[in-house]
Amino acid sequence: MREILALDAVSEGVPEVLVGEAALDARVRWVHVSDSAGVARLLDGGELLLSTGSGWPTEPDELRQFIGGLVAAGVSGLVLELGTHYRYVPAVVHRSAAEHGLALIALHREVKFVGLTQAVHRRIISEQTAALHARDEVRERFTVLTLRGAPADYIVQQLAQTLDASIVLENLAHEVVAAELPPQVEEEVLAGWQLRSRDAHRRAARGAAGGVDDWLIVPVEARGIRWGHLVALPGPAHPAGRVGVLEQGAIALALGRLADGDDDAWARVARQRLVDHLLGGRFAAAGGAVARLEATGLPVHGADLYGVVVTGRAADGDADAAARTLGGRALDGRPARHGSPASARVVLLSLPAGTGFDDDAARAFALSLAGVGDAGPTARSATDAAGVAVSIGAVARDLDGLLVSVQEASDLARTPVPRQARGPVVRRSHDRPLVRLVTALRDDHRLQELGESMLAPLIEHDLSRGGDLLDVLGAMLAHPGNRTAAAQASHLSRSVFYQRLALIGDLLGADLDDGETLAALHLALLVRRSGAR
Repeated sequence: MREILALDAVSEGVPEVLVGEAALDARVRWVHVSDSAGVARLLDGGELLLSTGSGWPTEPDELRQFIGGLVAAGVSGLVLELGTHYRYVPAVVHRSAAEHGLALIALHREVKFVGLTQAVHRRIISEQTAALHARDEVRERFTVLTLRGAPADYIVQQLAQTLDASIVLENLAHEVVAAELPPQVEEEVLAGWQLRSRDAHRRAARGAAGGVDDWLIVPVEARGIRWGHLVALPGPAHPAGRVGVLEQGAIALALGRLADGDDDAWARVARQRLVDHLLGGRFAAAGGAVARLEATGLPVHGADLYGVVVTGRAADGDADAAARTLGGRALDGRPARHGSPASARVVLLSLPAGTGFDDDAARAFALSLAGVGDAGPTARSATDAAGVAVSIGAVARDLDGLLVSVQEASDLARTPVPRQARGPVVRRSHDRPLVRLVTALRDDHRLQELGESMLAPLIEHDLSRGGDLLDVLGAMLAHPGNRTAAAQASHLSRSVFYQRLALIGDLLGADLDDGETLAALHLALLVRRSGAR
């Protein structure tokens, strides 16, 4: 009704709003012109009635009943043109309209109702046409995303851009799978997400709305199976309708979920990207990052946090399921990132405060990841866990400590696993103080300069000739008192290994039997490996 009052065709009649305020928010579906006293039975609801009142009842009670009939028919508003029949709006009409909250406008000058009708209908049809085009555009956009196999987090991102609002994809446990929202509101929106989401679902089931939980919720489901919900926080209107846009996103997600079969790939990929972003430092504030982690299901506050890197051919199981066996939760990131070997998996592990994570628990975690002892065709024997290593950083209590713990574990993971190892090998950063020192000072230019200057002759030799002197040096430093074991770790015969050592000594001009020299070379090699991320 407010938009209609702004039209030139209406302003020419010098309109006077007698009943407005909230009544002017009524949506107008169509315009109808009639002076009949029985017009109410001809209406379907949503009409704006234009009248001169010439056929209206004359008795006050009948006029009151006439207005009540219009309200019962669902009229959006009443426009009465003065001068032809009425010189002023009857008081009973004014009172009745105000009692029922019916928008009432008086026109003080004669207007062409046909012109006013055309103007309103043109606006309505134009909006309907725009809505059709917008719905087609949205449907085409998300159909293309479905056909391309777009991941869940990208579909959520596209929904947020389309609706210009914060969008959250959650699973049936009300854990956030993916979210797209401004960094400045991330902590506010995601803090305590599970409780707020459950309350919002209850309110939606009761048909209640309002307050901060006035969210738009659409299920993600197909073939009778529901996997989660899309939640749109309040935002501007969209020509295609906010519900329609969100439903198109839900369809794209559901079809992608069906294409993945029984594997929960869309949720796993979204969680891996979250970890990847955290480890890459792509977050605006620690508070928002912590809120996102906890909304995803990884407790941070009041928990023991560990950065864990698992390497080996058997490390391809479900990290969260393995963590649940210890009473905790886990998120795992992509392999071959952040300084870890190509076969590594970076895991953020959260255990209840005070929970022991000793070597036995760490091995059980690795075995669970390897699928050892599981039932079914994918189960593996314990021999498949050979070569698997679990590198564990120091325990942390906050996000910054957790990221440092991951760096420590990543640096440890670059140490080769002994070939004779028969089961999961557990390595901890507190057992390797030099690794922890390098991790803490990894960005110090003086340490980097030391590593580069000491190893430069070996680096240049390996690059120019495709050599393996750095690997041989690493094997020697890993087995400082056992050259035979070092040769085996290098996959070289003892004679060839000793030749490589002699060449290393000549290139560096250093005595490889000197303890201080070995310590400096070990430090330099750790710095180089730590920087290779």
